Amino acid sequence: MAKKVIAVVGATGAQGGGLVRAICHDKTSEFTARALTRNVNSDKAKQLAALGAEVVEVDVDNEDSVRKAFEGAYGAFCVTFFWDHFSPEKEVAQARAQAQAAKAAGVQHAIWSTLEDTRKFIPLSDTRMPTLMGKYKVPHLDSKGESDHFFTDLGVPTTFLLTSYYWDNAIGFGMGPKRGPDGKLVFAMPMGDAKLVGIAAEDIGKCAYGIFRRGEQLIGTTTGVAGEKLTGAEMAAKFGRAFGEVVTYQAVPFDVYRGLGFPGAEDLGNMFQFFHDYADEVSAARDVQSSRALNPQLQNFDQWLTENKARIPLN
Repeated sequence: MAKKVIAVVGATGAQGGGLVRAICHDKTSEFTARALTRNVNSDKAKQLAALGAEVVEVDVDNEDSVRKAFEGAYGAFCVTFFWDHFSPEKEVAQARAQAQAAKAAGVQHAIWSTLEDTRKFIPLSDTRMPTLMGKYKVPHLDSKGESDHFFTDLGVPTTFLLTSYYWDNAIGFGMGPKRGPDGKLVFAMPMGDAKLVGIAAEDIGKCAYGIFRRGEQLIGTTTGVAGEKLTGAEMAAKFGRAFGEVVTYQAVPFDVYRGLGFPGAEDLGNMFQFFHDYADEVSAARDVQSSRALNPQLQNFDQWLTENKARIPLN
């Protein structure tokens, strides 16, 4: 019997790559991976092809291109790329194109990687948090949450996958501990004493694979994933044990973080404030045990650090 095709948008990225690898590594899988990427000749794309994935070029800004890539697929993993362009409007357009392509191609199960529209919690008139770009509180969250309706309006059979903060941000985004002028390590993050819901990016893809394996069971649901929920002080202590030296947690004020001046600082400062101010709501939407049921190899923070500490820049 022919295997069911899962078309994976962003296959060389953090989430999509995890899903493609999960499918390819499961030799008993009823699925096969169609890895969609803008550059089929990249090293990452070639690595996925070597694992057995069908690698297909796609332009996520072109609905026709996405539809062709989805044709004949049982399932589709849909995701957008805010940090490539910093445009929530472009992200919304990409989500719309993927939803319309999934409908046109007759996809039987879509997973839409989404996040909360924070404006449902913090209206634009709420002065506790600055409004950005005239109509957002946290642009890279709001644009995803705002796009959920494309899938529901079109009647696409969809699981809404609520993702969490990537621990991998300590590697690529420089959000790990840094060595101060005195040589000591400081982990600075604007979370106060609230718990941050985190996960290894690879595990998001593995959880998505678990969702597809459940068949129709999770269609129409919002499923939140998490690896562990930790305060900044708890994360600092775990960083310290991993590095074999003391790491001090510094709770950065939200306004200070927003003013750091790097691209996306205001967006991320607002994100952390949302995660802090609505920590209970964010946590309640993401369950570690149900995530482990989807992905038995789910890592906690200690396990992730053991595998990745050498990749975290400390300067």
